[in-house]
Amino acid sequence: MATRRIVSQEKSLLEKDDRIGSSPAANEKSNITPAVPTAVIVKLLAFTFAMIILPIGSYFATVDTIFKGNSTFAGALAAVMANVVLIGYVIAAMKEDQSDQLEESAREKKKGL
Repeated sequence: MATRRIVSQEKSLLEKDDRIGSSPAANEKSNITPAVPTAVIVKLLAFTFAMIILPIGSYFATVDTIFKGNSTFAGALAAVMANVVLIGYVIAAMKEDQSDQLEESAREKKKGL
């Protein structure tokens, strides 16, 4: 025959103590550092802002002043400015990637001495 459990006396999953057993939270503090550094997020937001403002601003600034109402040339300039921002972001990302490699090689040289 089956026996009955007394559910009211058992602890729920939330009531159990994390310090008992081999759970990951038993002996270490939680890591609350962000997965992406703040400088990377700021750089991404700056380039996003530039990608929106620079092409639209260049279009409206030049359509009547420089190109005298010719929206085709102003639109072409806006497309060029969007590509300039995109290329600038790629170059900045490549330099950041190289700086990480240079820091690592400098650490290895210090350990070797």
